[in-house]
Formats: sequence, C-alpha cells, structure tokens
Amino acid sequence: MKEQLYTIPLNDAVNANDECPFCFIERNVEQDLLDFVLGSGSSYMESDVREQTDLAGFCRDHFKKMFDYGNTLGNAWILKTHYMQMNREMQNQFKSFKPGRVSLKDKFKKQTEAQNPIGVWVAEKEKSCYICKRYADTYQRYLDTFFVMYQKDPEFREKIKNSKGFCLHHFGDLCEAADTRLKEKEKEDFYAMVFPLMERNMNRLAEDVSWLVEKFDYRNKDADWKSSKDAIQRGMQKLKGGYPADPPYQRNK
Repeated sequence: MKEQLYTIPLNDAVNANDECPFCFIERNVEQDLLDFVLGSGSSYMESDVREQTDLAGFCRDHFKKMFDYGNTLGNAWILKTHYMQMNREMQNQFKSFKPGRVSLKDKFKKQTEAQNPIGVWVAEKEKSCYICKRYADTYQRYLDTFFVMYQKDPEFREKIKNSKGFCLHHFGDLCEAADTRLKEKEKEDFYAMVFPLMERNMNRLAEDVSWLVEKFDYRNKDADWKSSKDAIQRGMQKLKGGYPADPPYQRNK
C-alpha cells in the first residue's frame, strides 16, 4: 500500500517499536493539542476556540498538563472566560434548584446513583474536557486508519505481527473496533494474530520485571541487566497505557 499523508503517523508509531503504537500516537496528538491551546500560535486568543473551551472546560488531568506546559497569560485568559461561563451556568442551576424529597428506599441507594440536580451538573462538568474530546475524535480516525492498513497492506500486517503488541488499554479499544471494521473471516485472522502477539509480549514484560526484582538479590549484582533496567515504566505502560517516565511536556520558549 502506497504511503498516504494520513497513514504516515501510524507508520511512524509502528516503526518506533514502542510497547504500544497507540500510546505513541496518543502522546503526539495530546502534545499537539497542548501546543494548539497554549502554544505560540495563540489559539486561546481566537474567539471561536475560546467559545469551545469556555463551554467544554478541561478535566483535572489536562488542567495539570496545561499548568506544567507553562504560558501563564494563556492559562489565565482561558480561565478568565471559562469562569464567566461556569458562574453563569452555576447561577442558572441555583435558580432552578429545589431540594428533592428522599424516600426511605432512596436513602439506601449508592451515592453514585444520586440524582441531585447540582450533583448531576457537576458530574457533567467533570466529564467534559476540550482536549479529551478533540483527542477522542482524532483517535477514532486512527482506529479507522489502522484497519484500512491492516486490510490493504501486507507489509503493515507483518510489522504488527512482529511488533511488541499493544498496551491493554488500547488493545481493548482495538478489539472493540475490530468488530465493526472487519468482516467475519478477517476477524478470525485478526484475533489469531493478535492474541498470541499479546500473550508473547505480556510474558516478555513479566519476565523483565521479574528479572529486575532478581537483580536486587546480592547474588545477582554482577549479572547482566538484560532488558530490565526500564522494566517498571514499560511494565506500567503495558498494563494501563501512557508513559510513566515522561517529564512534563512544556512550552518551547
């Protein structure tokens, strides 16, 4: 399959020989979004962007990454108008609020089942994030691209077959996507390839972590580290995704 502009990032991710190509893509896309929101292009000064960030806000994780990124003025502008939006919404919630009557049955419900209007509104705000939404839309396109390449590019399939597999987080997404992107026979072939791939690489990580533990035994102090020196961060990534050892991504000054 001839390389197209839309296939380059996925090819780059697979060629990186990372523990998970989708973690590689996720990091790149998230960093691009931080640059877009707070970088030198000053997107936060554009009224249409600020309108979207005012409404969506940001999750706790991305607020922390925005703080680490830097750009005090950019963060302040975003917070200034987002607070105006939040205060308007909060006032409207307070105006329409009426304490509900709680039955004996309701008292025994789990807190997560509560339907207090203020609690519901806050929960919606907690789930809303401009960067998460932008990334989720982009991620779905990469899943589409993965299966287009899997179907049409034998070389790409071979690279996946010989790769380090995926983290469990993205592997689950990949299996979900396979159900709607592949035909029945293609699904059989896909799972016949990726199940052994995941077993092999999960075992590899388990062995690396086990050997790291053994290296702390004084009897092994002169033994070869093999591939265990960075086993902790790779082991964590394989189970949950992401890059635990990454420093904060910061603005280029």
